[in-house]
Parts: sequence; structure tokens; C-alpha cells
Amino acid sequence: MFTAARAAGIYEAALRESVLLLKRQPYLPRQVERLLTEVVRRQPLSRSTRVIPVPLHPKRLKTRGFNQASIIGQTVSKALKLPLDEVSLVRVSTTEKYRAGMDNKGRRDTVAGAFRVVHPRLVAGEDILLVDDVFTTGATISACAEALVAAGAGNVFVLTVARAR
Repeated sequence: MFTAARAAGIYEAALRESVLLLKRQPYLPRQVERLLTEVVRRQPLSRSTRVIPVPLHPKRLKTRGFNQASIIGQTVSKALKLPLDEVSLVRVSTTEKYRAGMDNKGRRDTVAGAFRVVHPRLVAGEDILLVDDVFTTGATISACAEALVAAGAGNVFVLTVARAR
């Protein structure tokens, strides 16, 4: 359902450590900020008109205290002077805390119907830049993109800090 997906790099070494740190504290190293900004300035992601972070379920947000995708979204939104939309897309169901080791079907099944657009007029006709920390199988991103496109989004571009090998 998404138009294109790009990552700053592979989920290993320093990028892996940056992602793991980001899950514990709301901090993105400057080098990672620069990498993300460089990636999103290239075609086709540069056509984006609105930044939307992958939302956490309210229970997970309460436990963690922040959404790591929101930290990424804030950075990208500021660098590109694009509106940051943290209200239109919501997570309506929880998933297992750790999905590592699940196959593609298992990951897809855990996020099927997990996202909903509650402010469709904000996404209608927009080219959305959906941001998250890691692109593993694409299940979460695809579920989000499906909800956004169903609500009228033009394109959904994806930007992550890292992607699985």
C-alpha cells in the first residue's frame, strides 16, 4: 500500500545501537538526524506534504512515556518544514510487546486492523511521510499505509532509521 520506503541504513552496528537507545530514551543522535534528512530530501520522499509517525497504542505509550517514532517525526518535520501530524492516525489495538522471531504472516496478523484514521480530512489528498524506527517485514508500515490510503491519502512514503537485512 505504500509508494516507496527508504531507510538511513541497515539495522546493524551504530544504527542498531541508536534505535535501541531511542526505545529507552527520547534522543536521536545528530548523525542519525543528518542521515534521515539526507534520505528524505531525495525523490520520491521529497514530494511529501505531511509527516505522520507510526502511533503507539495508548497503553504502550503510557508504559514507555514517549513514542520513538514521534521523536523521528519531530526531527524530520522540523528539518523539512513540513507539518507534523500526530493526531490523524491512531493505534486501536495492541500487539505482542516482542515480535522478534515471528515470520512475515505472524507479523502481518498481529497488526491487521490495528490502525485507524480519525481525522480523514487532514490526510485526504496529502502525500504522507510515515516515519518509524525500524522496517523489518513492513507489516506495521503496510497496516498504517492501508488505513491512510483508505482515508484518502495520495501517496504514503516511508522513512525509517534502519531496515532489516
